[in-house]
Amino acid sequence: MAAVAAGPARDRAWLRVAAPVLVGVFVLALWQILVTVGGVSDYLLPSPAAIAAEFAAFAPAIGAAALTTGTNALVGLVVGSILGIGLAALAARWRVLDMMSAPVVAGLAVIPIVALAPVLNSMFGADSQVGRQTIAALASFVPVFVNTLRGFRQVLPVHRDLMRAYAASPGHVLRAVTLPTAVPFVFTGIRLASSLAVISALVAEYFGGPRGGLGAMISTSAATSAYARAWAYVFAAILLGLLFYVVALLLERLAVRRPR
Repeated sequence: MAAVAAGPARDRAWLRVAAPVLVGVFVLALWQILVTVGGVSDYLLPSPAAIAAEFAAFAPAIGAAALTTGTNALVGLVVGSILGIGLAALAARWRVLDMMSAPVVAGLAVIPIVALAPVLNSMFGADSQVGRQTIAALASFVPVFVNTLRGFRQVLPVHRDLMRAYAASPGHVLRAVTLPTAVPFVFTGIRLASSLAVISALVAEYFGGPRGGLGAMISTSAATSAYARAWAYVFAAILLGLLFYVVALLLERLAVRRPR
């Protein structure tokens, strides 16, 4: 019976992997045909073959740029997540702090990166990555805080009352009841923030600061009319974003399945 159930499960897992791959191959083939047969100019849309050739030719430079952007995004994600989880724990503990932090978080959620990036780059200097990391941290902070706070509020009052009846300290209640309940929500916020961190770091690289990140390379390539090369850097940014998302998803599954 278990073997029969495992068969359909393996088939579904295979389809979840094969379906998006087949769709991607179909889109790339259609793209190549339209560009080749339709005679679309490289200025408007380079072909996948031209982009792949540029990606192979500039692989070392693309890897170095991806490492710079990935480092900024990772630092921002870690810092933003720590701050988001910490503030959510305090807001869940004290209602006054919750009411005070709500408008601040709402304001951070609507800050335009294109307006903030030049300001931070000027503040921290042209040779510093701190401005980009700060932007990635701000972008990561909001979804982590919102989801974590919601997770803390999922704890039933009866569970808290039971822990207090056993003379448990607030710290023990947090470790034994609140955090285990909030873990799925915390990692959902981190998963959402992982993509936002990469996007924010990428966009911030357009507005000054040291050269070398993917955003700066995309801008430079487009300015010199190397459009296939610019698309190669865009493809690297997509891969970087997917890497962050997949790692966050795997960590979420491990944390949720782990017995507590």
